[in-house]
Amino acid sequence: MFKRAFLTLLSLSFLISTQAMANDKMTVLLDWFVNPDHGPLIIAQEKGYFADAGLEVEIVAPADPSAPPKLVAAGQADIAISYQPQLHLQIAEGLPLVRVGTLVATPLNCLLVLEEGPVKSLADLKGRKVGYSVAGVEEALLTGMLAPHNVTPSDIELINVNFSLSPALMSGQVDAVIGAFRNFELNQMDIEGVKGRCFYLEEEGIPSYDELIYVANPANMDADKMARFIGATELATQFIINNPRESWKIFSGTAKELQNELNERAWADTLPRFALRPAAFDAGRYQRFQSFLIESGLLSEAMPIDKIAIDVTAKLGR
Repeated sequence: MFKRAFLTLLSLSFLISTQAMANDKMTVLLDWFVNPDHGPLIIAQEKGYFADAGLEVEIVAPADPSAPPKLVAAGQADIAISYQPQLHLQIAEGLPLVRVGTLVATPLNCLLVLEEGPVKSLADLKGRKVGYSVAGVEEALLTGMLAPHNVTPSDIELINVNFSLSPALMSGQVDAVIGAFRNFELNQMDIEGVKGRCFYLEEEGIPSYDELIYVANPANMDADKMARFIGATELATQFIINNPRESWKIFSGTAKELQNELNERAWADTLPRFALRPAAFDAGRYQRFQSFLIESGLLSEAMPIDKIAIDVTAKLGR
């Protein structure tokens, strides 16, 4: 009797051990250091949703923020967190990438000015200095925003301030900055006692887009693993929406550097922007933004949308 019970227990232990070993490994490269934008990933990890989906996920913050999509294209990681505007350009440049899910479903980017400063409308930027950090897309976004106000690129002075966006604005080095994230820079300035104001791209004539997306290499990705990954992040997003305070405690508890006022404020501001249906995408939305990039001269021709974005769960009939 004892022997039979022991063998049963041994068999069960072996089965559990085998199941644990069977979890599929995935490497996910972030776009930046861990911050509230990555909430669903961290919650999926901490709540065990990835493990429940049979996944062992390694989340890696990059040394170089521009590297993750290139590394995924080269087959050195499974997924990268990237940006929809950049994805269009990367595919046009020949990188084998495709959007497989959405993390943040609205723009975060905005044109930021001082609330008490001289810029009350976009027309007031004529003859002024505008800071930016990434050439190309940000310049196109700025040009598109200014055009309805009869301000051209030649009417402003563009200054590369790297990633010191709010410091450059608060110090008076520039009169506005493009590329500021509405969930971070506004809060950062407010905490430092300086009120800022955002001009929102999607309210100023720019087609709306997904700020943060999951990209993979379509040539070597495992669609089943991708679908399980996206499903786990959806569960995490649901938990965040239903339990904002508890999820913040879980998220901030993963690293001491997250436990500050800026991150707590950013968490609250980012929460309603997480994609509730991360697998789904709006083909028309991607088409409209592609057309904007063509009109801006950043793309020479249109690509089929299914070469830019896919729903991996639809391909599997889930």
